[in-house]
Amino acid sequence: MRFAFTFPLMIALFQCGGDETLSGYGAADAAWKLIEIDGTDFVAETVIQFPEEGKITGEGPCNQFFGSQAEPYPWFKTENIASTRRACPDLEAETWMLQSLDKMTLAEVSANTLILSNDAGGQMVFEAVR
Repeated sequence: MRFAFTFPLMIALFQCGGDETLSGYGAADAAWKLIEIDGTDFVAETVIQFPEEGKITGEGPCNQFFGSQAEPYPWFKTENIASTRRACPDLEAETWMLQSLDKMTLAEVSANTLILSNDAGGQMVFEAVR
């Protein structure tokens, strides 16, 4: 009878030590190309990655960016996002992307699609580019 209680407890403790951020739930295996913000096609080349626990990196149409994400999946919150400071014709699109990214609060990874969203109806859709 002791084994029946001890075994589930051991499993629960073992699972607590893993990566609970987006990278631990399938997002680390790909680069994610932004294809849509709030129902509008996003045509400026932008890719985001979650290379390891709590890390965000990416490349917008003008600049590289990086920061952290510490909320447990499926929650999402960016922190300390910084970028290089190059100008280009798509700087307005890049600003829209970074501002939208900052507003996202939920994440969903399903096969080759990553969706970031929030309670206000905002949504960013990405597709995997492995």
